[in-house]
Amino acid sequence: MAGIPLYFVDLQDDLDDFGFEDYGPDCESMRITAFLDIPGQDNLTPLARLEKYAFSDNIFNRQIIARGLLDVLRDFSSNEEDFLTVMEIVVRLSEDTEPTVRTELIEQVPQIAIFLQESRPHFPRASSEYLMPILVRYLTDPNNQVRKVSQEALLILLEQDLIDQSDLENRVCPILLDLSSPENDDEYKVEAVNIICKMISMLGKQTVEQMLLPRFCDLCSDAKLFQVRKVCAANFGDVCNAVGQEATEKFLIPKFLELCSDSAWGMRKVCAECFMSVSYTTSSEVRRTKLSPLFINLISDPCRWVRQTAFQSLGPFISTFANPSSAGLYVKEDGTLSIRPPLDDATQLSSSPDNHKDATTQSVANLLHPSGDEKPETSLPRSVGDTQDSLSRDIFSVGATVTPGKKLHVNGEPRPADVFNSFLYWRSPLPDISEELELLPLEGSHADRERDSNSSTVCSTCMASSDIEMVIQSLQGHLDDPDVQAQVQVLSAALRAAELDSISPDETENEQESGPPQLQHNPCPECPNYTDASESDAPCQNTDMVCGRDLPSETHEDEQSGNRSAGDEKSKVQDVVPQPLLDQYLSMTDPVRAQTVDTEITKHCAYSLPGVALTLGRQNWHCLKDTYETLAADVQWKVRRTLAFSIHELAVILGDKLTAADLVPIFNGFLKDLDEVRIGVLKHLYDFLKLLHADTRREYLYQLQEFLTTDNIRNWRFRYELAEQLILILELYNPKDVYDYLRILALTLCSDKVSEVRWISFKLIVAILQKLYANGETQLGVNFINELIVRFRHSSKWVGRQAFAFICQAVVQAECIPADQFASHMLPSLLSLASDPVPNVRVLLAKALKQTLLEKAYFTSLGNPHLESVEKAVLAMQLDADQDVRFFSANEPKRQTTPVEQSVD
Repeated sequence: MAGIPLYFVDLQDDLDDFGFEDYGPDCESMRITAFLDIPGQDNLTPLARLEKYAFSDNIFNRQIIARGLLDVLRDFSSNEEDFLTVMEIVVRLSEDTEPTVRTELIEQVPQIAIFLQESRPHFPRASSEYLMPILVRYLTDPNNQVRKVSQEALLILLEQDLIDQSDLENRVCPILLDLSSPENDDEYKVEAVNIICKMISMLGKQTVEQMLLPRFCDLCSDAKLFQVRKVCAANFGDVCNAVGQEATEKFLIPKFLELCSDSAWGMRKVCAECFMSVSYTTSSEVRRTKLSPLFINLISDPCRWVRQTAFQSLGPFISTFANPSSAGLYVKEDGTLSIRPPLDDATQLSSSPDNHKDATTQSVANLLHPSGDEKPETSLPRSVGDTQDSLSRDIFSVGATVTPGKKLHVNGEPRPADVFNSFLYWRSPLPDISEELELLPLEGSHADRERDSNSSTVCSTCMASSDIEMVIQSLQGHLDDPDVQAQVQVLSAALRAAELDSISPDETENEQESGPPQLQHNPCPECPNYTDASESDAPCQNTDMVCGRDLPSETHEDEQSGNRSAGDEKSKVQDVVPQPLLDQYLSMTDPVRAQTVDTEITKHCAYSLPGVALTLGRQNWHCLKDTYETLAADVQWKVRRTLAFSIHELAVILGDKLTAADLVPIFNGFLKDLDEVRIGVLKHLYDFLKLLHADTRREYLYQLQEFLTTDNIRNWRFRYELAEQLILILELYNPKDVYDYLRILALTLCSDKVSEVRWISFKLIVAILQKLYANGETQLGVNFINELIVRFRHSSKWVGRQAFAFICQAVVQAECIPADQFASHMLPSLLSLASDPVPNVRVLLAKALKQTLLEKAYFTSLGNPHLESVEKAVLAMQLDADQDVRFFSANEPKRQTTPVEQSVD
């Protein structure tokens, strides 16, 4: 008995008396430390009792105190002396030897910090002087659980901006740098790297660059721990985004090149996953010259898992090359990325303010309207620089990303005067003198500069050729893999192209002397009369040399035929994305890829195709047309389903002409596909149909009824989606077509076996009536009402008669038809339901009359001839034998109390 703890004598009795045996995490109304207020046998004050239990020999007592520190601080915050005493107790309690007590205490730190933030006028330095030392010390606690909880608390404080900048720089960052030092323990180092990577995105750019960026770069090269490098690679994109483009290209890109070439395949796989976020932060030059060859290496990696991840990231990486100007887009003043209208339409819009609302300028997240052929925009918004960064992150929701730093005007076009520019903001734009420069004679210094630029281009091309040769040599040992063979073929073609580009002008001249004559469009240096570029207008007198000024007609014909053949060979060549990247993307539909890389590689290709199409622009759609048709005919229904869900977005990107020529046939094929594919078309049926020409759109009126037939009759959500789309589609057709075609679909859906389908179909009925009466087709509306009466009011099934009551209620509530028309054509049939033998029908009638009809001023006016008949029907239902009918028809419905409730009262 001597070993029994004493707290069972005093504390436990107090807790039991106070109801602590029922305390749980959901009992928020009870304070954990309420026992401090209980007068006990010790005759201690609450503050003394707090100190007694905080340093009790029993662990349970100390845990209770640590868990209830927030309540304690609230109780003692009114007196500054008592508050400081409590904070001293907290500091002493933080040194407890029991890990569970320390864990309970650190879990309360974020809530305590918030409380102190709210009470800052009274205790301005309490958080910095008392809480921060505890938090920093717990980051190096020997117990793993305490360290984990302290790291979570630190992130919460950073997110809530509850740590002063001085504490962050002088306390938190130094301890993290110390924990991540090379001589520290491996376990501490991995934890420090995790917290550093998460902190970087929450700190200011200056703090990151000065304190954490150098250590992060060192950790990326940690040769000892694979886990450290992997954490750095996984967070590389966030770090690049935090430090900006300049620091990324100066410090981080070299480290990223090292990580992508790491000996561990898991490291290269993680780099492939974050490639898009890294590419987004860099300039177009770095993206094209450094990251593109690096990504080709990942696609050609010997490890299948790396190649698989690289191909999954290929589409997103290509999307970072997007240029809003070349893609037919521009940035609106509200920050949304919009489709550029044709030049003629833009001129009309600028001349007519009323038509400006109808411009085809929709956000990329809701691309709904087509644009015309690619034309330069006549005017651009001012705040391009302010909105570019936010747009680049959001555009890939439809599969594309805008490249940061791109200018939003087409080369060769006059720059609009109202475009914001940090340099031109305070002055008028400089005049364009490019045409005048072309008329000036070519000076010697200018020619030297051209030769220097040509030589530098040749050198850079040679460097690229050497890199490709090194990659080909590294793949020689893996030629057994068919995928590697394909990569070698692609790289060999790129090498041949690079070698052709590397031929210097002198070599070209030598080849002209020794080989077949070449076409020259500039004055021939071999001509005797050649002196200078300024004398290029003088006719060439050399008849032995073939010159561009004196060519026979046969030579011109040969040149034209050669150009045609070269154009056919380069039908898939473009200048937006590096051609090897696009070639790799187009090869994702190759069946060999599915065997050697990923069985779902075609699905990833289909998923990112809208983004790639938006990046290339509609002028380069010919590069993707064959690939899209191949994906649309893929044997996997998941691939076709992905295309079906995004075909409306692709239609916005391509415009109405290309949509009608290339997408409509595929859309028609999806309409006859499996339900899993058809649902993708159905969910965006309105979005696609509104992009079509009126004549083409009208042809689909005959095919809409095919959506009523499904592979599985129990798939009622398919019919529900059809009803929702029909409500939107009504605006695309004239009232006559609505009455002839869509009316039949609406009546069929109103008779569906599933109630959810019927309820949404009643709204479709209301929308059709509103369409007919709003366009002056009163007779068609009356005919439709009479059909509703025959089909539902006089239905032999009570569900049909109940549906008529609901339709009438919805018509009155929406006011879709004039009130006198409703009173003349629908009200008599509605009131006749008062004698219906089924109580459920009469209940709905009572709801329609009391909750909707009698709330309208037209029916409650004294001079209304229909008011008497309505009140008569209501009085009859108030005397109905069914209790529910009487309840809903009463003037002030009240719920009747049950005998049990009466006994309680």
